[in-house]
Amino acid sequence: MLNDLHRAMQRSQSTLAQQLVVLTATILCLLFTSVCGIQHLQRGGQRSFDLFDALWFVIVTFSTVGYGDFYPDIWPSKLFMMLAIAAAFILLPMQFEQLAYTWIERQKQGGTYSSHRAQNEKHVVVVATMLNADIILDFLNEFYSHSKLQDYYVVLLSPCELTPTVKLLLQVPLWAARVIYIQGSALKDADMSRCRMQDAEACFLIASRNYTDKTAADQHTIMRSWAVKDFAPQCPQYVQIFRPENKFHVKFAEHVVCEDEFKYALLANNCLCPAASTLVTLLLHTSRGAEGQSSSEEWIKLYGKCSGNEIYHIQLGSSHFFSEFEGKSFTFASFHAHRKYGVSLVGIGKNMDRSSIQLNPGPRHIMQATDICFYMNITKEENSAFIFAHPNQDSTRQRGTVPRVSQPSGTADSVEHVIVKAGNIAMGLPEQQSQMQKSNNNGGTASHNNSVREPHMSLELPKGMTRRSLDKRPSIAPVPAVLDSGTVEIHVESESETDSDDELDELNDGTNQLHDYVPGYPPVTPYIGTSPTLCHLLRQKRPFCCLQLAQKCEHCTNSRAKDYNWPNRGIIVVADYASNGLYNFIVPLRSHARPKHTLNPIVLLLERRPDTSFLEAICYFPLVYWMSGSIENLDDLLTAGITLADNVVIVNKESSNSMEEETLADCNTIVAVQTIFRLFPGANIITELSQSCNLRFMRFRARDNYALQLSKLEKKEKEKGSHLYYMFRLPFAAGNVFSASMLDTLLYQAFVKDYLITFVRLLLGIDQAVGSGHLSCMKMSKEDLWIRTYGRLNQKLCSTTCEIPIGIYRTQTQHMSNSSSSLSLNMFGDHCNGGQGAEQQEISQMVKCRMTNLGLPKEEYINTSENRDTISYVIINPSYDVLLEPGDIIYLIRPSSLSPEASPLVDKRKMQAKSRRGNAPSSPEETTTNIHDETGQSTQASMHGETTRLCRGESSAVRGTVV
Repeated sequence: MLNDLHRAMQRSQSTLAQQLVVLTATILCLLFTSVCGIQHLQRGGQRSFDLFDALWFVIVTFSTVGYGDFYPDIWPSKLFMMLAIAAAFILLPMQFEQLAYTWIERQKQGGTYSSHRAQNEKHVVVVATMLNADIILDFLNEFYSHSKLQDYYVVLLSPCELTPTVKLLLQVPLWAARVIYIQGSALKDADMSRCRMQDAEACFLIASRNYTDKTAADQHTIMRSWAVKDFAPQCPQYVQIFRPENKFHVKFAEHVVCEDEFKYALLANNCLCPAASTLVTLLLHTSRGAEGQSSSEEWIKLYGKCSGNEIYHIQLGSSHFFSEFEGKSFTFASFHAHRKYGVSLVGIGKNMDRSSIQLNPGPRHIMQATDICFYMNITKEENSAFIFAHPNQDSTRQRGTVPRVSQPSGTADSVEHVIVKAGNIAMGLPEQQSQMQKSNNNGGTASHNNSVREPHMSLELPKGMTRRSLDKRPSIAPVPAVLDSGTVEIHVESESETDSDDELDELNDGTNQLHDYVPGYPPVTPYIGTSPTLCHLLRQKRPFCCLQLAQKCEHCTNSRAKDYNWPNRGIIVVADYASNGLYNFIVPLRSHARPKHTLNPIVLLLERRPDTSFLEAICYFPLVYWMSGSIENLDDLLTAGITLADNVVIVNKESSNSMEEETLADCNTIVAVQTIFRLFPGANIITELSQSCNLRFMRFRARDNYALQLSKLEKKEKEKGSHLYYMFRLPFAAGNVFSASMLDTLLYQAFVKDYLITFVRLLLGIDQAVGSGHLSCMKMSKEDLWIRTYGRLNQKLCSTTCEIPIGIYRTQTQHMSNSSSSLSLNMFGDHCNGGQGAEQQEISQMVKCRMTNLGLPKEEYINTSENRDTISYVIINPSYDVLLEPGDIIYLIRPSSLSPEASPLVDKRKMQAKSRRGNAPSSPEETTTNIHDETGQSTQASMHGETTRLCRGESSAVRGTVV
């Protein structure tokens, strides 16, 4: 019976509990034996002990106190006590040693989350191979930044022991009561029972970045995900994967973030929209816009304040921001919400399961009470103070109401009438702007007699602009509230407007390059799970020999990039090998949303020859090439056309990961980028790193006083607990570098914002949805300065092209001063100018010598100075009255090119161009052709019967309609 009891105890109790039971039993046995023995033997002595006296004597003796009031007086009793004391000295230390060892081992393995706590508390489980201090701290900061998660507990499950740094981190009082560490494996049911996986609110599966083989890291994550699904089928999973080809193994997970997908999509968007990676990174991180507010520089204050904008959502019917716009168009709601509250409405979604998000659905979408509104703001609406963002807003107007737009009879839905009536108030004073807004909200019928006049104030016009030229400028139309008719024409006579694609096609009928591509979906994809994206494709694939740049073959005799005579400057991508994630870099750059005449050639500079499957996937894309080479070889960079490239994208080398020190993982990439920066100072280099702490080494200058000042600011922000302490580094602010570790935040925030992953995928063009727009940009020129403010630009875009602005990329000159407090952006002091000039001359001679040997013209090399006097940064969701500057690049969310119906707000010139095209006779050579691949798939399109030039990446197909 005792044996059976012992077996049951072994099954139901832990090792530590068993050791405690054994120790207790040993002590009780010693006491019982000694008490009974001494009491029995003392019966033959002169002084007998009763039971209590015997117990008292044994306890006093074993505790080595020895009062002397009781003692044995015969030798058998003395011998018995000697043996009892010897047994205690032998058995008890052994038991205490075993108990201490078990306790220490249990401390290493962490604790156990009890079932009682799991029933009364909420917790999430974080599963990782190695618990890095930076990763854990980032997760805890992002997770507990949300108010409703303050009562949650975090259980860390890892097979590795805690490092001293992580131990100290978990001993911080802020985390000690919230974080529980358990050493174990997600592949063992016993360990998952210890962390109560079946009762967890979510399970985060975080991949380890210190693996040289990312495929092996994904395999570990997949096995853990399967084990969690088998043990706790109802537990939601948030999985991080490196390789896109491994996504379909964890398709059942609620949320999956593939690092390669997002990383290459960000790099591609950086080539299209400067600093898109910085824009997305700032939107994903939790902040309140307090960074940099103690600085004396205005750009740091503005940049830091606007970095607090995040993506939030709320149902329109319960929103104070948007409920007043029920029954109005989306563009009307977006413009007026920004003007009134400073909130940027960027998308909507239906309040139903599996409903897709639509970014900027356009004016045809009428806001409904059940719509989910996605907006950018520093805080969510529940925490906002409701004040008017525009200082000139009418104070007498009731909050929460916006008058309907009442248009004159006989001119319903006619915006031209509004423009004529509002003609001379387009460039009014601040008070006149307020009056203009009132008149616009009342139908735009206010006359000049009702406008506010201030004779003592004068309007400062931009340089080069006169009153006469101002009168010729078009006014800004009000944003219509509701559109009932199918077509509304807006007469825009501004010469600064960009020509439409249709007009450009008509103007270039004689050129083949604009008519050689056909829209369609790529017939071959490198992995399972790619989203169908409408792209510019070739009619038939190019031979593999023609994909290799500067490699002569029977179809092509070009030996260098310059021989191809590309119409646009190229994009060079440097990587150690062609991963399947590069497909997500090519697709956004070949998206059908981009005009054909703006496509940039893409050159993949690879250290290893790509696989046949990868070549099969890219051979349908125009102007995509690859070549073998290294970033460290100057000849390879010159052959790839670095002097003809707009952007040089450098992907971090996976083979450079260092197991000895994790922060050295980027050493090869950083040194190579620094070399290119010194050889080609004018090159726009976009770099991806694995560690965010290494951002400070990009474009490193030893004597850069301004960078030193920013470094001190970074340390101050880090001491304050900022999550974005690195944001003021100039390369990051300008969008020249980003870290893939920043994407971890996307997975962490998905627990609270389950829409965030889908939102970012649509924004970057990874996915496409019918009716959903995409990220784009436009550049402000001097001719556009008549618009003056960001709010007026928002009105102009919403009333014409229906584009929604979300931010500004600004490059400004750092003004030099002779005061001691001012800092210079110069790299070296005056005492180093001579040596620096000699070094630049030596570099220039070396590069020109190599170009001569390769047969390249030396005039293409521009040796600009490394001294920089400009600063570039991102302003997310600026206020209504922010003044625009020449060279500002505006981030836009353009309406979808896949919408069932075109936008009703169209330029009259476009309508005329379409009518001319519709009346033109069709070409007799027009035939129907198929885009074939080797698997037999085909896509129908309308083609011209011209000869296909395969070796130059060109096809003779005119734009057709995909069936």
